[in-house]
Amino acid sequence: MTEDAPDRCRLYLITPPIVEDAKGFADAFESVLDAGDVACLQVRLKSADGVAAPDDHVLAVAAACHGVTAPREIPLLINDRPDLAQQAGAEGVHIGQGDAPYAEARALLGEDAVIGVTCHASRHLAMVAGEAGADYVAFGAFFPTATKTPSAAATPEILTWWSELFVVPSVAIGGVTAENCGELSNAGADFVAVSSGVWTHPDGPAAGVEQINAALQAI
Repeated sequence: MTEDAPDRCRLYLITPPIVEDAKGFADAFESVLDAGDVACLQVRLKSADGVAAPDDHVLAVAAACHGVTAPREIPLLINDRPDLAQQAGAEGVHIGQGDAPYAEARALLGEDAVIGVTCHASRHLAMVAGEAGADYVAFGAFFPTATKTPSAAATPEILTWWSELFVVPSVAIGGVTAENCGELSNAGADFVAVSSGVWTHPDGPAAGVEQINAALQAI
């Protein structure tokens, strides 16, 4: 992921909210990556009501997954916690509005780190993040999601507005599936962030990745 928008919309994969066995998940995750293009993996281990997994478990899952992503040069990001991203040797962090400020995360992780910022449905928050130097801004939620309780509801119009005025990539998040990702891509999203749409896919997560990529490539 770079500050220049990709030529086409790509899949930004988020872990399921609960991973019980770090090594077992990483082994299964490798076959998921074989199914299609994945721009990055965000390790997000948090219940729908916001309860995060213990730090040592987050680090264990990150380490196991990094063993899979690093050889493929797929960035691994940690959700919320720049300090854990640093400890994990991750390529970056995704921070929300209630997490460490962008400047603090950048100072801790360095100029080469990928730092994305949640902006909900706010044009103002996105402009502030982009001006500060964020590598991407994330808008959502666009559709109902069981992964978390959304703080805001976004419409595709904000993706179009952003893509027409700014070069910093945008990530569309919230209830994204193979059936609806095309709408977000058409609106101007550079990445679609998906969790349940892959991990709870009725035909398995590999099929979820394959079908989302097929939908994005058909645009």
